[in-house]
Amino acid sequence: MPLAIFDLDNTLLDGDSDYLWGCYLVRHGFVDGAEYARANERFYRQYQDGTLDIHEFLDFSLRPLRDHPRAHLEALRARFIEEQIDPIITPAARALVERHRSAGDILLIITATNAFVTAPIAERFGVPHLIATLPAERDGIYTGEVEGIPAFREGKVARLEHWLAEQGLDLAGSCFYSDSHNDLPLLERVERPIAVNPDAQLRATAEARGWPILSLQTSIRP
Repeated sequence: MPLAIFDLDNTLLDGDSDYLWGCYLVRHGFVDGAEYARANERFYRQYQDGTLDIHEFLDFSLRPLRDHPRAHLEALRARFIEEQIDPIITPAARALVERHRSAGDILLIITATNAFVTAPIAERFGVPHLIATLPAERDGIYTGEVEGIPAFREGKVARLEHWLAEQGLDLAGSCFYSDSHNDLPLLERVERPIAVNPDAQLRATAEARGWPILSLQTSIRP
């Protein structure tokens, strides 16, 4: 069966779950707002430029998992999914996933955003397979570190190749939907790369190579 692979933030979601989670933590007093805004702006510029140090970013984004009781974070996450994520799952995104499900494709979400945030989102879509950046744990407590390779840029390819080997699968007939030029390493590996709500660099690449371009957003944003 072919593999249908989906990026998550700004692809299946009409927004960025990692950013929204950080804002939600600020709103509920788990994170300092001014510090978060400064750091997030710097990391976002680096992400757009393709210069993001993923380990530096994850040290920042995983710190709240280390600094607060897991039960409190899990309770907050449940409300976050209902209040912040459900409204940015568009009908078009759901329809796309269901079209691949009906075709009998194997469904996989692959995202740099950590699994604490993204696992319940994959469940919302009914996607059974998730490759996400893994927060390290020790005795059931998050350490603030990363387990294994972050699922970012070439790391997505490495994590996917390991998963394929475990599952006894390959990329024959595969497709990958993504919004970001940072996903070019994986887009170039699949048989059918599709640009979704693409950034300027990915749009230019998709147009030059004749890749399909589509939007799953509720409305086209600037």
